[in-house]
Amino acid sequence: MQRILEPELLDSLAPEDPDALHSRRDLRLTNQILGNHRWLTRTLRKLLRAGDVALELGAGTGELGQRLGAHGLAVDAIDRWPRPEQWPKARAWHVADLREFNGYEGYPVVFGNLIFHHFGDHELGALGGVLQRHARAIVACEPARRRTSQKLFAAIAPLFRAHPVTLHDARLSIAAGFVGGELPRALGLSPAAWDCRCTTTLLGAYQMVAIRRG
Repeated sequence: MQRILEPELLDSLAPEDPDALHSRRDLRLTNQILGNHRWLTRTLRKLLRAGDVALELGAGTGELGQRLGAHGLAVDAIDRWPRPEQWPKARAWHVADLREFNGYEGYPVVFGNLIFHHFGDHELGALGGVLQRHARAIVACEPARRRTSQKLFAAIAPLFRAHPVTLHDARLSIAAGFVGGELPRALGLSPAAWDCRCTTTLLGAYQMVAIRRG
C-alpha cells in the first residue's frame, strides 16, 4: 500500500466549528481504543529525566499534555491553534508552525500523537534535521498504513456514531501512515546515531521510539 497524502477536512475547520467538535470527540475515542495516550504516558515516563521538559508537536486541544501533566510529567506544547483555556498556566503553549519553530533547543524529548503523517518525506526530512540538533529522544504514535486498518475503522465507526469528517479523515490518515522503519528514515535518523524502534499494534497504531546513541 503506497503512502498517499491528501488534505484532511478537520485541518480546514475552525476550532469551535460543530463538525470539528464532533470529530475531535471521535479522535478522543479513537485514541482511547488504540491506547495511544496510555502508551505515550508509559514511554515518556521512562525517557524523561529530572528537570526535563518534553514538547508535544501538534498538541491540538492539549488533552494529551494535560493527561501527562496529571502523571507528573512536564510538557509544553506547540500548535497553530490558540492556547486552550484549560492549559496549565505553568506550562508553555507555542502558537507556531512546528516546521518554522525556532525554540527546540529547550526540549530534550519531543513527541507527537497523530501528527507526523500529515507531512511528506521532504518536510519530514527537514523537520528531522532540526529536531536532531537538540533532541535526545523523539517519540511518535501514528496510524499504521494497512488496508485492514481502514476496513476495521469503517466497521467500528458506526458503533460510536463517528462524524462524516472523521470517516473521511481516518481513511486518509491511515493511507498517509507508516510501516516498518519508514518514519525514522524519513526523519533522517541515522542508525549509527540513533537507536530507533518501530512497532505496530494489532489495532493499527504505529509506534516509534528514537533515542540518540551515546
